[in-house]
Amino acid sequence: MTKRDYYEVLGVGKNASADEIKKAFRRQAVQHHPDKEGGDETKFKELNEAYEVLKDPSKRQRYDQFGHAGVGGNGAGGGNPFAGFGNGQEVHFDFGDLGLGDIFGSFFGGGNPRGKRQARGRDVETMVEITFEQAVFGTETDLNLNLEDTCTHCKGTTVEPGHELKTCDECKGSGQVVSVTRTIFGNIQQASICPRCRGKGKIPEKVCTVCSGKGTQRSSQAIGLKIPAGVDDGATIRLREHGEAVANGPKGDLYVNIRVKPHKRFTREGDIILSEETIGMVAAALGTEIDVETVDGPVRMKIPAGTQSGTDFKLSEHGVPHLKSGTRGAHIVTIHVQTPTKLTKRQKELWEELAKESDDKKPFFSRS
Repeated sequence: MTKRDYYEVLGVGKNASADEIKKAFRRQAVQHHPDKEGGDETKFKELNEAYEVLKDPSKRQRYDQFGHAGVGGNGAGGGNPFAGFGNGQEVHFDFGDLGLGDIFGSFFGGGNPRGKRQARGRDVETMVEITFEQAVFGTETDLNLNLEDTCTHCKGTTVEPGHELKTCDECKGSGQVVSVTRTIFGNIQQASICPRCRGKGKIPEKVCTVCSGKGTQRSSQAIGLKIPAGVDDGATIRLREHGEAVANGPKGDLYVNIRVKPHKRFTREGDIILSEETIGMVAAALGTEIDVETVDGPVRMKIPAGTQSGTDFKLSEHGVPHLKSGTRGAHIVTIHVQTPTKLTKRQKELWEELAKESDDKKPFFSRS
């Protein structure tokens, strides 16, 4: 499926300011949030992905220059619109970024526990750094994170094994308590979530002796991560339900930001790898063959006679794999012709002879 332009998704122009982008996202996020009546999860995810790129100046610049390919826009994971990059440490986040938690809370919950969405563990964000070659060919690694995991004793139920949940004696199982406030307009009745059972209507007969009724316990976890071939710097991989646990609900998601170390010889533009080689003037004039370093190892490349400095040569199928098709881009080699700065007496005589033979009005290499 072809991706829509991110500016089109948010409904802003390409010259929109950061504040305009933020306001456009906030307005549409409220409209399309999947937990709201009439919401659209697909559109909400599309908005998240667009905002994740356009709110970041460096990602936005790459997107403006290269399109979706410049920001790892393959749709894998959909990105994380509430990222708070943590220098390699796991970061926990929620809707606090734009104050959306309060906005959505007014639509979902609102003191009515029956309208409250199911409790869900917090999402977690971390970073992994890989080499240029690992980004090209893909790799596997383990992430060692310290997270809230499901309590192994009560299995997340909060109840000590051998006991059960009982009706909350404060709200009588309704999940809410009602208070009456006297005002000049009369008595106002207000329902709120029961503070004891937190809207569930039930409480443990005996709380778990290991987690004290929390349902979770912090533990160190090794999470396997498969990084696909062709992933680019700045991409985000989403692992569903690998975030933090919560009592009686699903785990949050884990978002892994990919950082690719710079290479000493290669740079990358989308699926193309770029490098440079230098040859002498004589080799450029007469033609030669050189060994070019690629991610696949040395490749013998022919340089035709009369090659000019700055000429590009294409090595097909030696670039970066496409994330979806697996086919590879090209490796582009730019040739620079080096002019000698010091000549022996004999070399100078030879160059002078060449100069006499050539047309003074044309550069030597352009002679036909």
